[in-house]
Amino acid sequence: MTQSQIDIISPIDGQLVTSRPLADGASIERALDAAQNAQKHWQNTEIATRRAIIDTMLENFRAQEAELVPELARMMGRPVHFGAGEINGYCERASHMAEIAESALADIVLPDKPGFERHISRRPLGIVLVIAAWNYPYLIAVNSIVPALLAGNAVILKPAAQTLPAAERMVQAFEQAGLPQGLLTHLVVSHAQTADIIADPRIAHVNFTGSVEGGRAIQSAARARFIGVGLELGGKDPAYVRADADLPATAAALVDGSFFNSGQSCCGIERIYADAPVYDELLDLMRAEIQAYVLDNPLKPETTLGPMVRPQAAETVRAQIDDALRNGADGLIDRKSFPADEAGSAYCAPQILVNVTHDMAVMRDESFGPVVGVMKVADDAE
Repeated sequence: MTQSQIDIISPIDGQLVTSRPLADGASIERALDAAQNAQKHWQNTEIATRRAIIDTMLENFRAQEAELVPELARMMGRPVHFGAGEINGYCERASHMAEIAESALADIVLPDKPGFERHISRRPLGIVLVIAAWNYPYLIAVNSIVPALLAGNAVILKPAAQTLPAAERMVQAFEQAGLPQGLLTHLVVSHAQTADIIADPRIAHVNFTGSVEGGRAIQSAARARFIGVGLELGGKDPAYVRADADLPATAAALVDGSFFNSGQSCCGIERIYADAPVYDELLDLMRAEIQAYVLDNPLKPETTLGPMVRPQAAETVRAQIDDALRNGADGLIDRKSFPADEAGSAYCAPQILVNVTHDMAVMRDESFGPVVGVMKVADDAE
């Protein structure tokens, strides 16, 4: 059966949050045409005018904070306790990019050369396709949308299926600020439709944040186009704690970096190496930090650790933990101290694993969840 709509299922309780129909071919064609036509005029608009619209957009966007925060919790599980952080980050980044636009986009005059006038001028590309992620649907999208618009481009936004309403919120804030019609459009499309859009000659650049598998598909779709493709993909980010580190501050930073947003952060810490002299004390401090977490319904103000985005994601993390334990690792956190963690649910207790090796998936493959392995090393060289 052909998919006709996308359902958003809440990780809180498995209930339907909302549904959106997939765009049809005619809708996609209209969006591309409108973007192309609007961009022809927008590229000649003064940067000061573009910036003024961004500034007004931010006022409109911030005014929605009371609605945005619980909406995010229902869609992807981040506790309302922290929800305003993404809204603030969105506004700070957009404001900064608007402030530096005039100088960042100015011509670069090169040194004199007899017989030549030399300079580098920046010109908009045309239409930028932004394929956003669900884990920070506002903060990640703003990194592409705002600079693209400030530089004189049009933007087609393909939001993540789990957080579709976030795209609607952003587009609405821009429209209310007076952004000309067609310059920022969001499309609810399938993977196959996305590949077709990338292949369209009107698309001049693609920005994607997501999995390595997704990035490979984007690169494949763009291969014959010779267009710019910006990819920010998954990984296994390490941290190294040297013997001279401020351990209390380091432990707090590592726990936050590993477990904030239930470990579902693009820049999250996924494995830790600690110099032998500080290894034991670091573990004690980290364990104490984690015991202060409250794993529960993210709509409760006291909750500091919400569910993962979906039960399958939590099961992947549990499988990595179980595999490591079977192969000699030890867990420092008792799952029973986090009763919300139940097999088959999206609620996953945080875990620190020790006695880990690089043969274990938890130290090798992306977890994107609330688990981190800590390995002792003898010195910097190791």
